[in-house]
Amino acid sequence: MIKSVRFLLFLIVFVSMQIVAWGQPQERLVQVQVTPDHTNWLYKPGEKVKFKVVVLKCNIPQDNLEVRYEISEDMMKPHQTGKQPLKNEKLEINAGTMKKEGFLRCRAFVTCQGREYEGVATVGFSPEKLQPTTPLPADFLEFWKSTKEAAEKWALEPIMTLLPERCTDKVNVYHVSFANNDYASRMYGILCVPKASGKYPAILKVPGAGIRAYNGEAERAGKGFIILEIGIHGIPVNLTGDVYHRLYNGALKNYHSFNMDNRDKYYYKRVYTGCVRAIDFIYTLPEFNGNLATFGGSQGGALSIVIAGLDDRVKGLVSFYPALCDMAGYTHGRAGGWPHMLKDEKNRTPEKIKTVQYFDVVNFARQVKVPGFYTFGYNDMVCPPTTTYSAYNVINAPKELFVAETTAHYAYAEQWSAAWNWVMNFLKNKSK
Repeated sequence: MIKSVRFLLFLIVFVSMQIVAWGQPQERLVQVQVTPDHTNWLYKPGEKVKFKVVVLKCNIPQDNLEVRYEISEDMMKPHQTGKQPLKNEKLEINAGTMKKEGFLRCRAFVTCQGREYEGVATVGFSPEKLQPTTPLPADFLEFWKSTKEAAEKWALEPIMTLLPERCTDKVNVYHVSFANNDYASRMYGILCVPKASGKYPAILKVPGAGIRAYNGEAERAGKGFIILEIGIHGIPVNLTGDVYHRLYNGALKNYHSFNMDNRDKYYYKRVYTGCVRAIDFIYTLPEFNGNLATFGGSQGGALSIVIAGLDDRVKGLVSFYPALCDMAGYTHGRAGGWPHMLKDEKNRTPEKIKTVQYFDVVNFARQVKVPGFYTFGYNDMVCPPTTTYSAYNVINAPKELFVAETTAHYAYAEQWSAAWNWVMNFLKNKSK
């Protein structure tokens, strides 16, 4: 009985975490709606913006409530604040303009029955012209060439363990591991392979930030794809939730900033090489037909671009709101990418600023030569749009962009559906 209760509690927590990580925010009693006066959410530098605030309670417009608001450039301190009451069920805010490319954000707050509610709207000023602040180091390509070559000296030594309880009538599911870039350093993942004889394209699914178990993609693999979903931390991905919770709050807390002052020891070096080794592993599978795409969101969106820029065996990619983009933006008075370590002036040492140049997504985006599907929103304050556009704009390859302006750090079902349809159709066409 106790074990059953513990499992039920774990399941509730796990499902809640997945909703927070990937789902849309739940609807609330009071909604604060903020909208701009341009229906396409876009302006030219110098054009003035007017935001309209409407407050709904149980879908009924409210009046006379006080609205507190802040106007700021993307991730910067507010340069305009105020308090005004709703009149005739709305409030109009003259937000001024921007004289350069970027994003302007309005955050509106309303207190109702003792609880504060927030609404956000962010508009773009010629975002297609945004360029990264991060330079490309002269030895960038040589650094990664030698890094990959050093990792390849370690025999892959793959281990595949069938998980019968996860297999379906169409798909075999395995817990797998293989060598990374050093003695005893390994990568782990969940591999799904169609049972029917034949050759199949592959999708390398890379993870968002954090430490967790993975289930794999058996249902989608059943449509004719090899799908490898990996973790990045060198630990098995089929353990119980409490293991990951303790690691996340203990030994691996703030892993994204480990050894940031040394490019040869920075945490993401083993992560990026591990992703390349995952492709090495996929190439050992007899069912693989040679066509491969990467797929991920947030940290995974970053890794999807990074791998495509690092390894020409990648034929296409999908990236949701990529992290790690133009991280040094804060040193130039504008938004920097997750994990925002350079927002703190104490971290802006020459060593750290130099190190992140070798790991910043924009420098891998500059190397991408394959088709990609990209999607993000304007209200994202985890992976800000200034940073994601900075990476997207330097990609010189066929690319499709799905902007969902009102989203923050999540995606609508329509975005997920479009992304999976794009990658599956792309790989099927490549495999003909």
